[in-house]
Amino acid sequence: MDYKKESVSLHKHYQGKLAITSKVPLFDKKDLSLAYTPGVAGVCEAILEDKEKLYTHTIKGNCVAVITDGSAVLGLGNIGSAAGLPVMEGKAILFKEFAGIDAFPICLASQDVRLTIATIKNIAPVFGGINLEDIKAPECFVIENALQDIGIPVMHDDQHGTAVVVLAGMINALKVKKRDISEVKFVVNGAGAAGVAITRLLLSYGAKGLHFIICDSKGMIYFGREDFSHAPEKQELSQKTNLARKKGNLEDALRGADVFIGVSKKDLVTKIMVKSMAKDPIIFAMANPDPEILPKDAKDAGALIVATGRSDFPNQVNNVLVFPGIFRGALDVRATKITENMKIAAAEAIAAMIPEPKAEEIIPSPLNKDVALKVSEAVQKAWKEEIFAQTAIEN
Repeated sequence: MDYKKESVSLHKHYQGKLAITSKVPLFDKKDLSLAYTPGVAGVCEAILEDKEKLYTHTIKGNCVAVITDGSAVLGLGNIGSAAGLPVMEGKAILFKEFAGIDAFPICLASQDVRLTIATIKNIAPVFGGINLEDIKAPECFVIENALQDIGIPVMHDDQHGTAVVVLAGMINALKVKKRDISEVKFVVNGAGAAGVAITRLLLSYGAKGLHFIICDSKGMIYFGREDFSHAPEKQELSQKTNLARKKGNLEDALRGADVFIGVSKKDLVTKIMVKSMAKDPIIFAMANPDPEILPKDAKDAGALIVATGRSDFPNQVNNVLVFPGIFRGALDVRATKITENMKIAAAEAIAAMIPEPKAEEIIPSPLNKDVALKVSEAVQKAWKEEIFAQTAIEN
């Protein structure tokens, strides 16, 4: 099947994937008077007196904005916000289908970081959360960081959704391999949004910087490398990973490694490179649409576990396992941020959906709608524990 051709036909037939429906009846004058003028003035006055009523009297309590500037759409690159709209629509229907959240696509015509930040701050009163999407690095880091004080959770899904689902899969992969995360040698290829977030989360979960190497297009990142002086995220990683300051390319990095995580480009890893890794390596080849190495080739070269971003192979690493449940939980508990503990709780909840992981099944199906509920519950619990701990410290 030609999925691109079929998808074009589908979108043309339905004129997109998203529609707005009314929750209230509009059959007579009374209905109109309650939903609009004069009755709605009373709701406005109630919110004026107590802004918390935004969450109970309007869409805010169950509404997320899916926002892009179109600078890094899927594997297509900087195609602009208009061409990125079908992806944002898709994200919106996934929010609705898996978590019952009303999400709205917003595609910004500007890629000016300051204007993007200001625009999101100005529209925030309508929404209970902000899902940033398909914004290129390093701008995505600046934008997300600048929005952490607006009173509602803001998450760049390409960073944290990917990182959470990778951690979930890794928890179970290491169970199959019977190794502790602190003992494992990691190589991450790709130092963009996803690579940075994956590295940070794995380190938070117990991976050791001495055993962790991240590569970009120029090779291993190490402290003292002079070509990323204007890339603060890479500078940060250079101080936390590759503590032996090894130099070389991806092929050099993979020798003796236990785990490869790719968020880069297709065909970068060969069978010979997999064979050079430690016995029974774990391969997460997540470049889309074509992975860094095909699962069959990786398996033929000795890989114990292979995961990709594709639905036609086992162990699909798909963000839909993460973002609906994280935002459902954050909205329901009125979280103002999405914290590291919430992300770890989400990863553990996803991993727990596979009680007896196997090499061909380390992660739930993206179509498993029970995942969002479990993630939501875990995220709410994590937020409440953080608030309780913070209150105890303040008192």
